[in-house]
Amino acid sequence: MLRQTIIALSLVTTGLAVTPMAFAEKAPIYHGLFDDLAVGGYDPVAYFTSGKPIEGKKAFEYKYKNATWRFSTAENLEAFMADPVEYAPQYGGYCAWAASQGYTAKGDPKVWKLVNGKLYLNYDANVQKKWEADIPGLIAKGDANWPKILQK
Repeated sequence: MLRQTIIALSLVTTGLAVTPMAFAEKAPIYHGLFDDLAVGGYDPVAYFTSGKPIEGKKAFEYKYKNATWRFSTAENLEAFMADPVEYAPQYGGYCAWAASQGYTAKGDPKVWKLVNGKLYLNYDANVQKKWEADIPGLIAKGDANWPKILQK
């Protein structure tokens, strides 16, 4: 209790206001530790239009759900702005297999799959193999767990 009080006083004296939830809840969109780039800076629309991950450009950025999204073309940026839910990866870009298991893990933009018109990312190729063993069942589990797992 004394340590918590000291930390709280330190935060107050430095002008920082932090609630306990700020430490517990994860960002709704996965991004790196030192940036706020969604999908690791890759263009989420390109998965649908080009069938592969393409790095986005800083010239084509858009803020959505407290993350920065990058696009490879102005057309892809416009498509995303018109309907971000259509193109954003499921589970906020966290690993789809992890979401099905009830927790979060980073999603790798190079390990992906389109299923029924939705983009899913996985942690790595080995995890993706586990996920591919029962995609419909694991999507159902991930959907049931999402977004509650952000609070774990």
